[in-house]
Amino acid sequence: MRRRSGTTVPHTQTRCAVYTRKSSDEGLEQDFNSLDAQRESAEAFIASQKAEGWICLPTRFDDGGFTGGNLERPAVQQLLADIEAGLIDCVVVYKVDRLSRSLMDFARMMAAFDEHGVSFVSVTQQFNTTHSMGRLTLNILLSFAQFEREIISERTRDKIAAAKRKGMWGGGKPILGYDIERRSGGNRLVINEFEAERVRRIFDLYLECASIMQTLRRLDSLGWTNKAWTTKAGKAMGGNRFDKSTLFHLLTNVAYLGKVTHKGDIYDGQHDAIIDQTIFEQVGTMLKANRTVEGRGDRNQYGALLKGIIRCKACNCAMIHHYAAKQTKSGAERRYRYYVCTHAQKRGWGECPCPSLPAPDVEKFVIDQIRALGRDDAILADSVKRAQERLRERADELDANRDALADRLEQHRGELRALVDSGADRNGSASRAAELRDEIGRNMTEMRRLNTRIESIRSRMLDEDELAGALEAFDPMWERLTTAERERLVQLLIWRVEYDAASESVSVTFHGLEDASEEEATCTA
Repeated sequence: MRRRSGTTVPHTQTRCAVYTRKSSDEGLEQDFNSLDAQRESAEAFIASQKAEGWICLPTRFDDGGFTGGNLERPAVQQLLADIEAGLIDCVVVYKVDRLSRSLMDFARMMAAFDEHGVSFVSVTQQFNTTHSMGRLTLNILLSFAQFEREIISERTRDKIAAAKRKGMWGGGKPILGYDIERRSGGNRLVINEFEAERVRRIFDLYLECASIMQTLRRLDSLGWTNKAWTTKAGKAMGGNRFDKSTLFHLLTNVAYLGKVTHKGDIYDGQHDAIIDQTIFEQVGTMLKANRTVEGRGDRNQYGALLKGIIRCKACNCAMIHHYAAKQTKSGAERRYRYYVCTHAQKRGWGECPCPSLPAPDVEKFVIDQIRALGRDDAILADSVKRAQERLRERADELDANRDALADRLEQHRGELRALVDSGADRNGSASRAAELRDEIGRNMTEMRRLNTRIESIRSRMLDEDELAGALEAFDPMWERLTTAERERLVQLLIWRVEYDAASESVSVTFHGLEDASEEEATCTA
């Protein structure tokens, strides 16, 4: 209560939420840890403002083991959800950098605070964010916090580089053949004899088979998998079947020579080798000889028009461009181009009902579909009309879902607000308050997803004249284009090409028509 001109008036309550954070999880298991110390200081400060109507909310917003460099923190997300629900008037922290060490993230949070009329207080750094000088002071503090975070990052990178130069294991996923020995001076790789023998046998198998795919089939017949391990949290990881990339990584990993790498440099490691240098070099030579494509920049040197847009329907995966070279009787080299299912490429030809398609045939079929659509005004108008109808229906459906979600969100916020205002969240209904907060967080995430999806659909509402103009220019322009230009034009017009081995048909879907019923036609390929 406060007296003014002889009249007693009630003082408005200021509901204060205390946020605490610690970057590492070290020491959090103690009865009184850093988070508790931060909260104790904040509670004492709030108590000193009791005469001003400040009260401390019982809900804890603690992020133990989370960096301040981003907002991917559960307590921060819960804090923002409660602010949006109108449950908080003031956020109190021990120091500014406990809330964020990123100037950009902090600016976003300050905007959210201002939008909902929430003030911000740092116990050890006195300033008032309602004045320009206070905001300047706050930005200066945040700049130094971000600078400190970047300095720590640089020191960490330097420490990792120094450790690598000394041959120490730098961390990451365990690899087959080794276990990780955790010790105070740094973790170390130690040989797992059972797995090490298996690694040696895999190298021998590749030298026997002289083929990644044949080696994969042998590994499958033996039932061998890659490294399986359990995380600190008790979650089982790894133990999957080998595929082409994981097997290639194993056969080229210099860790099996007792070495470590860092940014392309190789150093002698502190762990023992599993593979002999001679065997490793033989495998490397054979891998290099068996490679058919050298370098990322040459992968589309033969003008694969459907690169990145053709898919195998049976395996629900992409098809990539390959070629085979044969010599003719005259001694000239002739190349045969194909689109190959990536699942078949990784797991073997027997895994897909139709692992490859002749590239020239399917490309000609797609080009003919583009020409046909551009020449027939009736088909074009009908396709655009059906696409627009489907897009509108989908957008209306999502709008209805968003409206229903907004109603649920407001209902949950109202219930949570009533619990907090009545103090029921402290008297036996804490679990319900927690459920409501979780539900509000999920609803907000879903609302953002729906907004993004609706915006995407609205942006794809194409104009018939716009598409018709592009298709009319296609025929006279096609023959004059370079290979690279043809590829680019097809990529701009076509959204997806899908081969269905079951019906031996190819479906072509144009950009903007992807939600319309797709026209399927049989390709003679």
